[in-house]
Amino acid sequence: MILLSIAIFIFILGILVFVHELGHFIAARRAGMKVDEFGFGFPPRLFSFKKGETLYSVNMIPLGGFVKIVGEEGTSADPRAFANASFGHRLLTLLAGVLMNFVLGWVLLFLGFWVIGAPVDTQTANGLQSAKLHNEQVRVTGVIPDSSAEHAGFKPGDIIVSIDGNSFAMLQEIIDYNKGKMGQKVTFELKRGSQTIFRDVTPDPSKTDAPVGFGLEKIARVTFPIWDSVKLASISFAQTAFVIFQALAMLFQKLFSSGQLVAGLAGPIGIAAMTKDFINSGGIYLVHFVAVLSINLGVLNAMPFPALDGGRVLFLIIEKIRGTKSLKIERYANIVGFLLLMLLMVAVTFKDIGRFSDEFKRLFERIF
Repeated sequence: MILLSIAIFIFILGILVFVHELGHFIAARRAGMKVDEFGFGFPPRLFSFKKGETLYSVNMIPLGGFVKIVGEEGTSADPRAFANASFGHRLLTLLAGVLMNFVLGWVLLFLGFWVIGAPVDTQTANGLQSAKLHNEQVRVTGVIPDSSAEHAGFKPGDIIVSIDGNSFAMLQEIIDYNKGKMGQKVTFELKRGSQTIFRDVTPDPSKTDAPVGFGLEKIARVTFPIWDSVKLASISFAQTAFVIFQALAMLFQKLFSSGQLVAGLAGPIGIAAMTKDFINSGGIYLVHFVAVLSINLGVLNAMPFPALDGGRVLFLIIEKIRGTKSLKIERYANIVGFLLLMLLMVAVTFKDIGRFSDEFKRLFERIF
């Protein structure tokens, strides 16, 4: 399962970065710039073909893609070079990758609300007149420490299918049944992702408020009409982008002020580990997760930091104001920015390895 999660994560990351680079490619072509190569993945090259003046390549490392635009790194005598394009065309080309990630994130959110559905509490859904409820279920929302539920292995997100072979439609029926079985063993049939598992638990007579020791909610897969989905996707996109922007701003502020990483920060390894949880939770959660990752990639690249698209936009604006290019300064700034980002990536990676050491231990045991 760990290897599958890593493979799915690599595929997702590759698609997100490819979409980002596709934005740069389309904008450059629309602006009349000359594109030498558009590649899927990173070298070494597997195969390629040339159409018109552009080489299209498929490469061995499936972690995204790249676009080689003539004159992108400096001056060029070619009139169709990036450096010789208008300010507006260069600005749009630099921002096109960010915009494509935003579009992909919004589309996935929209499909989530309209077609795939979003899991919500039925009490909340009942207040939404246009909501359509599908597949109502009872889900464990939390497990009390040192409770019967924790000792039996219950986890938040577990779906209660039946108790002692009995199905219950209402939350209160489950509560009453457990209270009536205090001191006696009961068997829960649970659904955890795609798995069906059974857990034996004895409701604790000394804990009359929560004899089993978990919190419950009734959820349903909710879909909405198309125009409501457009509105909800737009609201969700704006909220997600704002939260991600705040988190990234806090990251850089804390990093430069104290040299410390923000608690809970995850890199590629941490995200790969989280991918497994979303796969287990089901396709609904995975689609939303990919939408958030796409928006996150867009916001990150929009930050005005050297080596990122936002940093290149900042230098382009400075060039427009000054009326002259600062190629040497920009080149050095991008090198320093890239090195700092790599150091940050290494630090986060070591932190992730510590957090998920048990997962990696099991992975290595399977491999060797």
